[in-house]
This record gives sequence, C-alpha cells and structure tokens, in this order.
Amino acid sequence: MGRPGARVVASCIGAAFLLVTGCSSNSDEDQAITIAPATAAQSPAQGTAPAGVVHPVGLPIESTTFDPETRTTVVLSGEGNEILLFPAGDFTAAPRTIPLDGAVAQVSLAPGGVALLAMNTQVGRLDLRTGEVTFVPADGDVRSVAQLSDGRLAMGLGNGEIHIVNTETNESQVIDGLTSVDGLAVVGDSLTALDRGQTSVTAVDVPGSALGVALRAGEGATQLTTDHYGRILVTDTTGDELLAYTTDTLMLRQRFPAGLAPYAVAYDDTADRAWVTLTGTNEVVGFDLSSGVGVETARYPTVRQPNSVTVDTVNGDLLIGSATGDGLQQIPTRSS
Repeated sequence: MGRPGARVVASCIGAAFLLVTGCSSNSDEDQAITIAPATAAQSPAQGTAPAGVVHPVGLPIESTTFDPETRTTVVLSGEGNEILLFPAGDFTAAPRTIPLDGAVAQVSLAPGGVALLAMNTQVGRLDLRTGEVTFVPADGDVRSVAQLSDGRLAMGLGNGEIHIVNTETNESQVIDGLTSVDGLAVVGDSLTALDRGQTSVTAVDVPGSALGVALRAGEGATQLTTDHYGRILVTDTTGDELLAYTTDTLMLRQRFPAGLAPYAVAYDDTADRAWVTLTGTNEVVGFDLSSGVGVETARYPTVRQPNSVTVDTVNGDLLIGSATGDGLQQIPTRSS
C-alpha cells in the first residue's frame, strides 16, 4: 500500500516535471517513483594548485557554514560528530572544538547567532558565541532543519515526514508524503523541501499541513541554498546543471550547465554571485544570474573533493571544505 500523499511523474512543464498527488482513482495505489539519491562525484587527484590559501584542519570536512551575526565559520567534521568554530575569519589560531555524542546530518543557521544541527532523534541548537549546545527532541532521524519566520522549527526526516515544532509550547504537526527530506529552504513565510530520492523540490503548505506543488529537479539533485531575491538554487549533480526556482508560486526560472558534477552551492548577496563547487574537476565556479541565463564570472581550482562551500558575507571570501582531509580553502573574490 502506498503512503498517503505519494506522487508520481505526470507531465512536463517547460524543463521541469510536475509531480502531482492523486493521479490514480485510489490514492492508496499511488507509488512514489524513486531513484538512488545522487551524491558528490569522487574527485580526481589534484592537477592544479588550489587558489588562495589552504588552512590545515586535520580532518575531512563535511560542511562549511558562515554566520554573519557572529562572523563565525562553522566546520562540520567528516564523521559528523565534531564541530570546529573559527571566529572572525581567523583560520590561523586553533578553533573552538565542539564534540557531539551523535552524528550531524546537516547544519543550518537561525537568528541570534545559533547553528541548528540535524541529528538522529534530535536537533541541536549551538550558541556560536558561548559554544553551548542544547537539544530539541525529534521523533525520527532528522536529515535537515530550518527555522520558520514565526520561530518554529521545521525538521525534515529520513522517512519523508516534515515535523513542525513549537519549542516553547511543545506543539507539533506532521506533514507526510515525501520519500526523504534532505533539504529545507525558508523564503519569507514559504517552506520548500528537497527530496533526493525523487530528485524533486516541493512547496510545503504549513498552515494546511499538506504538500503543495512539486517539481522534478533535474536528474539527481543534491544541495540547495537561497538568495536575497527569494530564489532557491539547486545543484543537479547527475545532470551537471544549476537550477533556480522562485517560490511565490514554485516555478523553475533558470536551468543551465554548471560543469562536471556540481555539488555544493552558496550565494554572495553583496556581489550577486552564485558559487558552485564541481566535484568532477576540483573547481569552484561563480555565476551571474541577472540576465536570466547563468553567465560564468570566475573559476578557481580547489582542494580535492570540494563537497562544501560558504561565503564570508563581510569580505566575500569563499570557504571551501575538502571531504578528503586536504584542508579548508580561503579564496578572496572581491577586488581590494
């Protein structure tokens, strides 16, 4: 028996496939069409010296996140059970180390200098100023987490559920229908979910406790980020493309080749540049999206296996993490 809310590919809208609910007369018979979730490509050995400066970290890096409120760079170890905090762009001094009892699947930011940690059966709230971690219980394996505009937490679970939790009242609601919730994007009052198993993005109707419009996201979507225009940028690692969606009504607005196996993505709101790492070639590429078609503006060689990227929004430096333990790369991108 299929799960309530499961969707199937029904029709094509431009370059995106629309996923709809209830194509069968009996919704219990609907089956979600899934694929093996895409991952970063296994990067080749480096043939070119990385641009900028590479800071030794001593461990593989799973993710890098920059918090503008505290000017802290949050580095998640490859094992997921340790976080390194680098203050104010200083990568020469020893970082503050935060050990954790469990593995973190994803790091996201919340207002007030807080990093949210998606973990199995809980979400960690890491105060980036003090290093203190508190935990919010969760009913399942949390793969992604985001704070909504009203302060509630949206937790994306590995079983396809989205849990909306009010941490002050302990009230919660469950929205079902995806195969896995691997990323969550908040734009204003809207919430959008990335499902790698269905390589789709789906609008989430939080007040109605239901899934909304869902669009096919290329051939194998992996990562997402947002920008100050309210767009959601998604890397299609299998299809070698970058996709840009708007959220007033979820719609694919741009789709263009990004390079071989694009994976991590970040946006510099000041310079209006999207930055995408290419795990197939050990490169990071900058794109100007203003013309409606992505125009390449810069390309730099990176550390091996560049599975994460973030932008220091104060000075525009790119911070790229090597998942093979080759360090944290810092690339200045704004002319002095």
